[in-house]
Amino acid sequence: MITGLNHSGLVVEDLERSIHFYRDVIGLELVRTIDRDGGPISEVVGYENTHLKGAMLSLNDGRVIELIQYVRPEAAERPTQERAVLGGSHIAFNVDDIQKTMDELISNGAKQLNPPVETAPGRKVCYMQDPDGNWIELLEINE
Repeated sequence: MITGLNHSGLVVEDLERSIHFYRDVIGLELVRTIDRDGGPISEVVGYENTHLKGAMLSLNDGRVIELIQYVRPEAAERPTQERAVLGGSHIAFNVDDIQKTMDELISNGAKQLNPPVETAPGRKVCYMQDPDGNWIELLEINE
């Protein structure tokens, strides 16, 4: 049976740009980078002669996000920007100041969907996209 969550992964277009965004802007810690070419990784992802580069970044609570840039095959364009689509996903981050965090992310390449909305007393939420279109949710919770 499942014993825990190991990591969540996001496919990105430019690994260095995404490392900058998630490490230098969001504040995650770069744990390690990887460069895998052929062999077992081709079997894992199901593409012949795969080459991918990746980075593991950690939150201060030990949770890990893996950024993956497919060198071969090249990643296909996202077919839709919709959130209500099967397979759609997002990463949610707790923040101290949602407006300040949202503004900082936007100034570093993120795209805003909505302004922060108070969904319950003391709880503000907004949705955004990282520079590759991966969905990010910000939550400011003051209870």
